[in-house]
Amino acid sequence: MTSFTLHDKNSAPEASKPLLDNSQKAFGMLPNLHAVMAEAPGLLEGYQVLHDLFLNSSFDADEKTVVWQTINVEHACHYCVPAHTGIAKSMKVSDDITNALRDETPLPNAKLEALRDFTLAMVRQRGELNAQQTQNFYDAGYSQQNVLEIILGLSQKVMSNYTNHVAQTPVDEAFAPFAWEKK
Repeated sequence: MTSFTLHDKNSAPEASKPLLDNSQKAFGMLPNLHAVMAEAPGLLEGYQVLHDLFLNSSFDADEKTVVWQTINVEHACHYCVPAHTGIAKSMKVSDDITNALRDETPLPNAKLEALRDFTLAMVRQRGELNAQQTQNFYDAGYSQQNVLEIILGLSQKVMSNYTNHVAQTPVDEAFAPFAWEKK
């Protein structure tokens, strides 16, 4: 398999250079995922836009982490699970939540577990959920808006997880302590 280039501002296509600046400002570093995505400026821009939109969704930090990590773990993304472990720490998400997501063990409360169950069903069933699955989600305190926001988060994660699978993106040094493999 051909290695994918980890671009920086010197090697990136011209249209990706301001996007790499955005990444540097947002994360205080240039994540390897973004360095790979820079090869296709539209992909990097789309990913950044979806990331910002999902950050501004109605979900709180714990819920965003549940959606992101549920998808990352289900997709067995060697890069995104450690990266979102570090991001969760920066968002002050408890280690109990993070570890339960990484280890696929029960979450600390029923509402977050309902969010994980629904997110998993969305991934596994490609949005073809039955009425009972949707009602269980609503009964846990979630809304139609939340259903659609999960689709937003899933769209973002498909972009990153698939890129990482294809490119075998190396995990950044900052996230290396959170290395992970699917059990």
